[in-house]
Amino acid sequence: MNRDPSTSVQYIRGIGPKRAEVLAEKGIATVRDLLYYFPFDYLDLGNIEPIRNVRAEMNSGKWISVIGTVRAQAIIGRPPRQRFVMTLGDETGTIQLVFFRSINYFKAAYVQGETLAVSGKVTGFGGRAQFAHPSIDRLNVGDEEGEGFLHTKGLVPKYGSSEDLRGVNLHVKGLRRIMRTAVDEYAGSVEEHLPGDVIARNQLSPIQQAITEIHFPSSLEEMKKSRTRLKFDELFAIQLFLAIKRKHVKVDRSGIAFSVESPLARKLVDALPFALTKAQVRVINEITGDMRSRQPMNRLLQGDVGSGKTIVAVIAMLIAVENGYQAAFMAPTEILAYQHHETLSQILAGLPVNMRLLVGNQRTGLREDILEEVRSGRAQIVVGTHALIQENVGFARLGIAVIDEQHRFGVAQRLALRGKGSEELHPDVLVMTATPIPRTLSLTLYGDLDVSVIDELPSNRKPIKTALRSEAGRGSVYNFVRGQVKEGRQAYIVYPLIEISEKLDLKAATEGFELLKTKIFPGLRIGLVHGKMSPDQKEEVMRSFKSGTIDILVATTVIEVGIDIPNASIMVVEHAERFGLAQLHQLRGRVGRGADQSYCILMAPDWMKERSRKASSLSLTGEEDADEIRAVKRLKAMEKTTDGFKIAEIDLELRGPGDFFGTRQSGIPELQIANLVTDGDLLSLARQEAFNIIDTDPHLRLPGHERLKLYVQERLKDTLSLLETG
Repeated sequence: MNRDPSTSVQYIRGIGPKRAEVLAEKGIATVRDLLYYFPFDYLDLGNIEPIRNVRAEMNSGKWISVIGTVRAQAIIGRPPRQRFVMTLGDETGTIQLVFFRSINYFKAAYVQGETLAVSGKVTGFGGRAQFAHPSIDRLNVGDEEGEGFLHTKGLVPKYGSSEDLRGVNLHVKGLRRIMRTAVDEYAGSVEEHLPGDVIARNQLSPIQQAITEIHFPSSLEEMKKSRTRLKFDELFAIQLFLAIKRKHVKVDRSGIAFSVESPLARKLVDALPFALTKAQVRVINEITGDMRSRQPMNRLLQGDVGSGKTIVAVIAMLIAVENGYQAAFMAPTEILAYQHHETLSQILAGLPVNMRLLVGNQRTGLREDILEEVRSGRAQIVVGTHALIQENVGFARLGIAVIDEQHRFGVAQRLALRGKGSEELHPDVLVMTATPIPRTLSLTLYGDLDVSVIDELPSNRKPIKTALRSEAGRGSVYNFVRGQVKEGRQAYIVYPLIEISEKLDLKAATEGFELLKTKIFPGLRIGLVHGKMSPDQKEEVMRSFKSGTIDILVATTVIEVGIDIPNASIMVVEHAERFGLAQLHQLRGRVGRGADQSYCILMAPDWMKERSRKASSLSLTGEEDADEIRAVKRLKAMEKTTDGFKIAEIDLELRGPGDFFGTRQSGIPELQIANLVTDGDLLSLARQEAFNIIDTDPHLRLPGHERLKLYVQERLKDTLSLLETG
């Protein structure tokens, strides 16, 4: 019987209107949604044990299954220690099933003589083996309530009912029964959306079979095949979106064909006090190749902290300026926009280029002057924050948009900046990040972009020495900082908070500043910068630090990116266990920017130092210490390597893709079953198939792609709207 999977979930037996309303809040509105609510794990109950063998497994923690008939029932004891005991027996012996809760329910639920399949962990009491509140299936033939071996044999699915479906009043057995009904009645009606050649080429299970086997596997092999198929579907859908998006930019839009012979850029490079690295030269050639083309550039520039991305971006902007176009350079924060403006002013000194800074806090008169220069085209390079994409900002001829630390911007913001160009000729876009991105995440979040990587640091840079220190060693850390400052160096001391938190026992920057200034380093010049200061205040402090009139800068993470003080060679991070790995790497990148040896000291509680010695043997499988274990592994990774790409891979493994960069703002659907840490090979296959299809059939109009088009429109309807936003 064919049933429509788009039917409301309330019509599945066991749900009804009230449960359906709560399920809809969890994203489960239709039967199809329910079918795609996959088990997170399975109980392997493949073997039925004779009851006489169960005693040997007492208190082992192993799940055991037995089959027997109910021999006796009794309520024993008095409240509050009352319990219901049911004796189950087969031809080899008997065992007791004990229930301490819902006693009257269980007494009424089962009758003497019926056959039950029972599964659970075996415990011991009074020298006898017993099951406490086990899973039970009726096996009575002809009994309408009989469930076969739904809960007690083979690979039994485990659903997140206690967590993900809280408030629905569905325990795991009830949800399993509902899933059985949904699969039996509707899985056969789910239409295949993948083209037959894609299924055959990648040896994938048909969709109906995959949905059935993911919920109720006939074997371990079939379960694995079904998971592969459904993982492929998730990754394939994302790659289809990226392929469509890339085609939308590359083919459906006309770009500017720049002349890349730039005397200004040549003059700049010749005046640099250092030679460009081979990696920088390679990346510049990739970017200028894009700029020559009539297709808009859509490129991601990755480079570790200090690798020289800014010079590369300046060269691209100078090419646009010499062709009579404007360049926009957007930074995520005002302090970073000010820093970039100052850096670019130094780089462009002596060149005939008019550069302006546009941020949100400027005086009205100054802001109007800048806006007029932008509108008229007199402002050739405009550095700014989100202020660049406000409605009243209009460019005369925007030729290139450079977006720094792009992961801090949402999709709509990036598209809005691109939209400041003309409708006829779309500007080139270069997005940059100093946080290296793992390959699988790059192919998922930025798979529509061409990627350039600066994988080489300038030759005069020394590797930063990183060390984990505990509270017990704080005095020696302060002595080290004091000694470095006396030798002419400067230091950062970074705190995770601005002011004292009642919930977390952390040192606050304001409190730390007063302590350091009055008691720890009374003879040194101490400065403070944090996010609640005005932009002018922050800029004044940073200017003083850069000029050398501040010895030690106490700060929050407002100095995480973009700050370039070559003489600052010491970074002390307080409560380092509270920071993310990418954030720690970014903070460390604030030092090591000059010729002197630099140091990053990670301060953590005393227990962290001891746990770090055992980090190699720690596992994330236990829930009780998972956060502490992750913190230890983060700090050990920081001590072990300064390679940003290695750190990014470790970060992805520890955090998972959902939190990396706050990817939910990327516009990409979240993954339910695929894993970007472990499914890289499958991602590559899905990407190849998706891009091949869109290359040959960009609008999915060829025979055999009808179902695929409907699938894309349904699964990616919210994501595809972003193309129109741009």
